[in-house]
Amino acid sequence: MRRATLLLLALAACEMADQPRYDAYEPAPLFPNGASVQPPPEGAVARGYPARAATLATRPPLTPALLDRGRERYAIACVPCHGIAGDGDGVVPSRGFPPPPSFAEPRLRAAPAATIVDVITHGHGVMYSYADRVAPADRWAIAAYVRALQTSLGTPAADLPEADRAKLAEAGR
Repeated sequence: MRRATLLLLALAACEMADQPRYDAYEPAPLFPNGASVQPPPEGAVARGYPARAATLATRPPLTPALLDRGRERYAIACVPCHGIAGDGDGVVPSRGFPPPPSFAEPRLRAAPAATIVDVITHGHGVMYSYADRVAPADRWAIAAYVRALQTSLGTPAADLPEADRAKLAEAGR
């Protein structure tokens, strides 16, 4: 039975190489407009589409909604390596992969938000590009959230309002 299946697959593969096709710009009676080259479906976006580039070039205003979106996207795309607090202790490094740097490092604190967006887009070091996984607008949201994490990582508990210190003390119990 297994041999017969493999033989059928091999024969099917041979037939696929000889399938009839249309060359570019050859008349094609199969389609209603008679052209072999069909227009892209409505809503299709070409690679390198200018609107995507414009979104990456323009930093959105900082809003609570942007930070919420950044927190959500960070939890999905970044926590496995960078960890919840951004200190590089995610699950992936615990399995033997090189740990990413902590967002609290002075070098990363001094880097502009556009650098974070660029690293998400193009990758850096052992981090590969997330351009195909994270939308351009979400890259800015993640960068805003990373800035919020950086602020929280460098703030001593004594500088927090009394209500927040009480929450920390209660969480530590």
